[in-house]
Amino acid sequence: MRILVVNPNISESVTELIHAEALRSVSPGTSLTMATAQFGVAYIETRFEALVGGYATACVAAEHQGRFDGLVVAAFGDPGLAGLKELFNVPVVGMTEAALASACLLGQRFSIIAISHRIEAWYRECVAASGLTARLASVRSLQQPLRDIGSVQEDHAARLEEMSLQAVREDGADVIIVAGAPLAGLARTLRDRIPVPVVDGVSSAIRHCESLVALAPTGAAEGSFARPPRKPNRGLPPTLAAMLDQDEVVACSRTWSGRLL
Repeated sequence: MRILVVNPNISESVTELIHAEALRSVSPGTSLTMATAQFGVAYIETRFEALVGGYATACVAAEHQGRFDGLVVAAFGDPGLAGLKELFNVPVVGMTEAALASACLLGQRFSIIAISHRIEAWYRECVAASGLTARLASVRSLQQPLRDIGSVQEDHAARLEEMSLQAVREDGADVIIVAGAPLAGLARTLRDRIPVPVVDGVSSAIRHCESLVALAPTGAAEGSFARPPRKPNRGLPPTLAAMLDQDEVVACSRTWSGRLL
């Protein structure tokens, strides 16, 4: 099984954090390919930055087309996720949808711990789009400027733990989601300090993606996730344009466990 993990921002230090947590989570026999956006911003905290990150992810994934069985969008907020599900005929999983799914299996109400107050409104919209607003206990976030996106966990360790405890004791959270790729792996540090389950988006996305690949679903030939129709286009990267020029994209043609994916 081959999984492509794309960091939709340009920070290689964040890709390293994602990779480390993905390696701790992945099953034996599953190979990971890591990729970082070639353009965009250092980290995503606004709707517009997510728009850029979604397109950057599509460009990177198109370059790897045909060489992966599942795709993970490794940024909270899932930039470009719905469009990527249309384009690729393999399971595409976002950190947010995976973390929310894990949280809903572990408890009734969940809280999200975020790295920036600017992210809060967008995260609430992501939860609403998933139909889970009634289960959202709170979104709590760091208020201080970030010194370096790759050192958020070290720089703000005490505050991140404090916010998690507040979410449980003051907001009524049954589950804590530590949101965003810069916090990848933090759940492992907090799980013995927080009195409820703590969910990591990267590990959730990797494991959910593996499960979907193993189920060997067919791609959507009809419905809202059918691939985009062919039409004239201009200015797109050649690999992406080539995918859009096909009647059907077969992003994986290898056999895994005896099944054609």
